[in-house]
Amino acid sequence: MGEKVLETARYKRIVLKLSGESLAGEQGFGINPEVVEDIAKQIKIIREHGIDVAVVVGGGNLWRGLSGSAKGMDRAQADYMGMMATVMNALALQDALEKIEVSTRVQTAIEMRQVAELYIRRRAIRHMEKGRVVIFGAGTGNPYFSTDTTAALRAAEIEADVILMAKKGTDGIYDSDPNKNPAAQRFDNLKYIDILNRGLAVMDSTATSLCMDNNIHLVVFNIDDHANIVKAALGERIGTVVA
Repeated sequence: MGEKVLETARYKRIVLKLSGESLAGEQGFGINPEVVEDIAKQIKIIREHGIDVAVVVGGGNLWRGLSGSAKGMDRAQADYMGMMATVMNALALQDALEKIEVSTRVQTAIEMRQVAELYIRRRAIRHMEKGRVVIFGAGTGNPYFSTDTTAALRAAEIEADVILMAKKGTDGIYDSDPNKNPAAQRFDNLKYIDILNRGLAVMDSTATSLCMDNNIHLVVFNIDDHANIVKAALGERIGTVVA
């Protein structure tokens, strides 16, 4: 069954980028177990289609390094705290996945051997070849880099076909903020150079350049409907495609 489905699947290996806020649900902060459980179910469906899955999760539902820095905290220290927040989210998602019998490994860019493996590229690829979902925590392990950059870097390292960027509250990339401009126009297709030239707030410029230089496709879609995760992974036409 897996081989048959794989022939019709558009992607063979994906990186799913989840914001921390997407794990909080309507409460807007913390971790909502029901939301995490539902996202885990969508990931299980993707795995059942024979697609390798890696996940990069943010930490904005628990802590934002930029916010701490803006209030006078040392930026590097604030960013390290943000990395710890991503690990908490990664462990929550791992727990939800394993409760529905999806074999999962958490790999972190900062060593914390009691709770997760240290990130090793070849080991991550091997896990996926064995059908395991790999969740990357602690960002790149360096301050001043976002989890968007982590997603781009890990996608390049594991040779993923695409980054699926799940956004809360928006269904793609617009020419201006649709929350402020009712006339904002959504793009169906874009090139990375257009994002940089227009200054579109999709991901930071480091992540954008990394994707562009390594020819990594990007799909930006709305995660308010969790079923969109499966639709995007199977290549259904939703959101905005960047190539």
